[in-house]
Amino acid sequence: MAALDTVRGVYHFLGDTVPRNLPLVEPKPRQKNQWRIRGKPAVAKVKTNSDVKQSIERSLNLLGNSLENVFHRGDKVMVKPNFNSPDPFPASTDMSFLRTFIEMLLETGSKVTIGESSGGIWRPTRNVLKKKGVYDLARDLSVELISFDDRPDEWVRIKINGDYLKEVTMPRSAYESDKFVYLPCLKTHRLAGYSGALKLAFGFVHPGERRGFHFNFREEKLAEISLCWQPDLIIMDGRKAFITGGPNSGKIVEPDLILASGDLTAIDVEAIKILNSYHAKNKLPADPWQSIQITTALKHRLGAGRDDYLVVGETESNTN
Repeated sequence: MAALDTVRGVYHFLGDTVPRNLPLVEPKPRQKNQWRIRGKPAVAKVKTNSDVKQSIERSLNLLGNSLENVFHRGDKVMVKPNFNSPDPFPASTDMSFLRTFIEMLLETGSKVTIGESSGGIWRPTRNVLKKKGVYDLARDLSVELISFDDRPDEWVRIKINGDYLKEVTMPRSAYESDKFVYLPCLKTHRLAGYSGALKLAFGFVHPGERRGFHFNFREEKLAEISLCWQPDLIIMDGRKAFITGGPNSGKIVEPDLILASGDLTAIDVEAIKILNSYHAKNKLPADPWQSIQITTALKHRLGAGRDDYLVVGETESNTN
């Protein structure tokens, strides 16, 4: 079975193609970050305990807001986990974490959809989702689950006019969502250096378009995907992390943290700082602000700069 899965994955990685004659649309309007303290974007860092719900609630409370104030009855909310592969957490989203958060989000009255497309050699995505039990979870919670690559004609071309990407092919179901929640893991990445909130958006890109990202300007392109839209909330499960390798395997440590923010660059900078604290041999820059993903995102005003956000929780200070 494993050999057959590999053959299927290679077939998809090499053979997936982008449909022709897709509609060309504008990026989704940028929304104000609602997770601010004293007018500044903020990142919450919370030491976790055995109660995942309580840990998530603590992180959001530290940001001075609540799910009910940001997500409202009837909102179509796309939740983007990390099921790049079927490997265990932190390679992929922890299922209990995903269940807990979705249960919390459902209490707001939002219409929740889980959307995902796995990495090259692990596609088709439905195989990964079945192995992880995501279909069972979606059925139990009565939420929609979309494997993007199972919907070959439901895509749009988004005109972003980036420096390295002029258009990006993204799922129509995501584009038509009202709001987004990203649930990244905390980990290094063999090719991209780091996989966090910015990198998570790669899972939206049409599989047939992803191969081109690997040839040149990989990290710049990863950042420019977020010109299509930005998340309304990011919650990063940092209870465990890869400090080498990634995305599917590596040396595991246990920071025992949950990070929350509405800001793509701020949460990724704080996450890289956590990974760097372990002094492992990887491709992370010593200064997170020198990460190409971060510098590119800042160039396009996709997040807060060095002196423009606050950190609250275990380290309560102005970041600099």
